[in-house]
Amino acid sequence: MVTAVSQRAKTGKSLGALTREGCPPADRGRRNTAVLVGFTAATNLADGVMKMALPLLAAQLTGSPAHVTAVSLTLTLPWLLVALHIGVLVDRFDRRRLLWGANGMRLAAMGWLTVSAVTGGVTLGQLLTAGAVLGVADVLASTSASALVPAAVPAAGRERANAWMVGAETVGQEFAGPFVGGLLLAAGTGIALGLIGASYALAALALLLLVGRFRADGPAPDAAAVSVNSRIAEGLRFLWHDEVLRTLALVVTVLAAVWGAWLALLPLYATQAMELGPQQYGLVLSALGTGGLAGAAAVTWVNRLLGARWAMFADLIGTTAMVALPALTTSIWAVAVGAFLGGMGGTLWTVNARTITQRKVPDEMLGRYGAAARLFNFGAMPLGAALGGLLAELGGIRPAFAVFAVATAATPVLFLKNITRSAVEAR
Repeated sequence: MVTAVSQRAKTGKSLGALTREGCPPADRGRRNTAVLVGFTAATNLADGVMKMALPLLAAQLTGSPAHVTAVSLTLTLPWLLVALHIGVLVDRFDRRRLLWGANGMRLAAMGWLTVSAVTGGVTLGQLLTAGAVLGVADVLASTSASALVPAAVPAAGRERANAWMVGAETVGQEFAGPFVGGLLLAAGTGIALGLIGASYALAALALLLLVGRFRADGPAPDAAAVSVNSRIAEGLRFLWHDEVLRTLALVVTVLAAVWGAWLALLPLYATQAMELGPQQYGLVLSALGTGGLAGAAAVTWVNRLLGARWAMFADLIGTTAMVALPALTTSIWAVAVGAFLGGMGGTLWTVNARTITQRKVPDEMLGRYGAAARLFNFGAMPLGAALGGLLAELGGIRPAFAVFAVATAATPVLFLKNITRSAVEAR
């Protein structure tokens, strides 16, 4: 089985590749793009509200930093614990039904919390349990949605679809979600939790409008005899044996660790070294999200002007600037510009990386590959945050920023060597 999958991947004659050649008509692609963007917007708005609301509710119940941090951790830890196994599910079952299942889990968790909030109050144990359920649902939804795009949208429209989806993620997670969450919590815990659940319900209903077939081709007749661990290993081997995909994974691991460090170090640096107040600190963070939106809006134009390879290379420059400027200056405008460049570069990278992998990865491998790639990304962020904290403790915050700037500046060597124009554009 492993040999067969590997051979199909090398020859490009997999059933998944044939499925993508027979992609949906343009009108169906436009309809599916609109549905996927709407689904992404609704769920990420709800996620943005929820990721702000749950830790805040925990802080109202306990003064223990460890307990509050634990609630936040439940939302992200599933990426390290179950992502690879969920990738196997995504390659075995209908991906739209898996999205329904993910939103069903979300609805169950939010419904439970809403009833508790209205009838007697939410406990810390409930927040931890619901956070874990929501975290697993996020892994399932994100992996399924990304793997579903090639079957839903023709190749010519995927760059546009990916750009709009990334833009919707940015708006929901970084702008509207936290702002709306604050307003909803001020109106009442039950109202906030109930409306989060309603957003997930509406997103699930929108999936009814998708047109097409969303189950991966395969698996082979002997699939039942292949263990889950063997299937996970297939996905990891496929990623590692493809030079382009391996390079993208290695580079994004460094970039994700740098982002994790930047996010962890910035609050203390902003309040102590830069002497910023809450509003000024919010300006710096909003520059990050503004850059992300600018990248989503400009990615098609940038790709036409520079090509996908150099558009992705811009992320290496932007991320280097994002961490280098705090090491060099305490100017709020310089640090905000660095944040803008980092946010814009991150979106240019994400859109193009998704488009490249959706083209290169066989349909029957998209779930496992996507889960493995995200494991590199989401696994590196907490490691980067921990390393950043250790370096700052030993040598100071500005030297810690400088170390990560040097690490980012080293990535162009690997990128330019293996990510050639022909490799990026290869079918």
